[in-house]
Amino acid sequence: MTEQLEKEGGRLSASPEGFSRRDALSFVTATLAAPLLPTFVNAAQGAETSSIGHDSRSRPMSFVKVGDENSTPIDIYYEDHGSGPPVVLIHGWPLNGDAWEKQTSALLSAGHRVITYDRRGFGRSSKPGIGYNYDTFASDLDILLNTLNLTDVSLVGHSMGTGEIARYIGKYGTKRLRRAALIGTLGPYLLKTEDNPDGVAASVFHEVRAGIKADRPGAVMEFLRNFYSVGGPDGKLVSERVIEANWTVAMGASPIGTLACVDAWVEDFRKDIARNDVPTMIVHGDDDRILPADATSRRQAKLIKDVKYMEIKGGSHGITWTRAEEINAALLGFLA
Repeated sequence: MTEQLEKEGGRLSASPEGFSRRDALSFVTATLAAPLLPTFVNAAQGAETSSIGHDSRSRPMSFVKVGDENSTPIDIYYEDHGSGPPVVLIHGWPLNGDAWEKQTSALLSAGHRVITYDRRGFGRSSKPGIGYNYDTFASDLDILLNTLNLTDVSLVGHSMGTGEIARYIGKYGTKRLRRAALIGTLGPYLLKTEDNPDGVAASVFHEVRAGIKADRPGAVMEFLRNFYSVGGPDGKLVSERVIEANWTVAMGASPIGTLACVDAWVEDFRKDIARNDVPTMIVHGDDDRILPADATSRRQAKLIKDVKYMEIKGGSHGITWTRAEEINAALLGFLA
C-alpha cells in the first residue's frame, strides 16, 4: 500500500490513501520552489525601490533605473558593501561586477566601502537593444553615483571600464572624484587614423565583429584565452575552470550588447583625458594581448599630469585575477 502526504494543522503526515503521480509532482515542485521564493520577491522589491534612490544595501539584489526602452525600464544591478572611503569598481568586457572578486575582499578588509555594478547588457543588469556607447555608459555611471550620493569617490576601471572613467570625467568633471585607477586601459584612442598613427588598424575590429557574428561562443572563448595570455607566463596562473566560468558569464550577456561594444572600443578619449585633474594610477601587463601597452597605457600615461605608472612584467590583460596580490597592493597603497 502506498502512502500519501497530506497537510494536517499545518504539518505533513502520512496517510494510507493512494498517492497519485500528479500529487507527487505537485509536492516535489512546491518543495523545490519554496526556498527560491524569497529570492525572487526580494529581487523584485530591490528593483522597484532602488530605482527611486532608496538605500538598498541590506537587500540581496539592488538596481538603479537609468532609462527606458519602449515599455521596458533599463536597470543597472549593483552591490554596495562596507563603510569608509568609497571605491567604485567598473568591470571589463564581456564580464560583470563579479570579476572584481579578489579586489573586493582586499578593499573591504582595508576599510573601504566597495561598490560594483554590471554594465548595461551584462550580468544581472537589463539587456536593452540600445545605449552601447561611452556617452551612455558614462551617464549610467553618473546616475549610480548620484543615486548613492557618492562624493570623494575613487573610480577603478579594468579594460572597458577605463573608458567609463575617461568619458565620465570628460562629461561630468571631477567634482565627485578623489582618485582614478586604470588597469589594462583602453585609452587614449585605439583606432589607427592619420592623426593617430600608433593605433590599431580598423581591419582588426572588423575581424572581431565578424567572429562574434559568426560564432559568438567560439569567438568569446578565443578572446578569453588571449585575455589570460594562455601559452605565456600568465597563462600558467589561471585554471581552465576560471576561463570556463568567465565564458559562462559572457554567454549570459546580451548578444546585441556584446557585439555593439566593439564599436565603443574605438571611441576617441583624448579630449576626455585632457580634463583629468585627479591623481591617477595606470597599471598594465607587458604581455597584454588584448590592449598592448604600446598602443594604450604608455601613451595615456603621457597625457595625464598627476599619474603613477606601473607595468607588470609578463602580465596579461587579466591581471586583476592572475596578479591579484600585486594589483591589490598597488591599489591599497594608491587609495590610502
